[in-house]
Amino acid sequence: MNAKAEVVQYGAAVNPPVNTARYARAISASKRVRWDIDADVIRGRQFDLSQRFLPNGLSKVDELPFLSPAEARLLTQVQGRTYALIFGLVERFINAKVLEISRDHWLENQTALQALIRFSDEELKHQELFRRIEEMIGAAMPAGYRAAAEPNAVAQFVLGKSTWAVLGLTCFIELFSQKHYLESIEPQTEISPLWKDVFMYHWKEECQHAILDELEWQREDARLTPADRDRAVYDLIALVAAVDGILQEQAAADVEYFTTIAGREFSAEERRALDAGVLKAYRWQYIASGVQHPHFMRLLTRLTTPAQLTRIQQALTPILQA
Repeated sequence: MNAKAEVVQYGAAVNPPVNTARYARAISASKRVRWDIDADVIRGRQFDLSQRFLPNGLSKVDELPFLSPAEARLLTQVQGRTYALIFGLVERFINAKVLEISRDHWLENQTALQALIRFSDEELKHQELFRRIEEMIGAAMPAGYRAAAEPNAVAQFVLGKSTWAVLGLTCFIELFSQKHYLESIEPQTEISPLWKDVFMYHWKEECQHAILDELEWQREDARLTPADRDRAVYDLIALVAAVDGILQEQAAADVEYFTTIAGREFSAEERRALDAGVLKAYRWQYIASGVQHPHFMRLLTRLTTPAQLTRIQQALTPILQA
């Protein structure tokens, strides 16, 4: 059989066609916005704990009226540290999956291959950036902060799921990260300039990553039989549930850390409000804001049947209502 021959499954080619022009535009954008951690982002600065980190639109600290201004600022710093930590964590599995799917293009479309290799290189840089930021914030803040999840363990779990589900989750993450920056971080003038710059430069490269996620997710979808896709939908639901589990653990750890270093005792009622408020903020950041992203929902609707979409929505409902 000719090595180029297409094998058809459910009316789709095993190696679906590549939209070379869109991959080329991603390469062009990548070259245009290329940045360096030290020269462009950090620039010799340190974190100033007199400044807020995570803005109210993401931290939801304005919904906790019993906090003093200093306490609210401290909670935005704890949440801002976790925000950077979680992005560093998810980029571990994103990069591994990007390298894996690049295999489809090794001996085929070299433009697509170049786009994915640049994607991988940028994700490695983002991981280094977030490691550096964690070290810098850790040096400035009191000891006792705890990460609830280990990046390699999370990556191994995620990468055990179907490629369709992992690409769907990746597209979801990279679309909501843009939403966060444009709607909540960029407009703020009252937050740490260094912390804001970290996510401004991160956003610049996530824009083309989301394009590549979409292209590869659609290519993977074209390979699937109806039964394959049905199993993949269950995998995507399992991945979102795992994200929620991490958020619950990290929210509890962050409230414990915050109440330990805040310098006063909190009442039982205040502690319950903190537990609920921080978890609500994290679920908004990492689940609800993505579900509400119109482009993600258009993609998900296009790539699932009505019954599968309903199944996903039913699985999300308890998380969103909570």
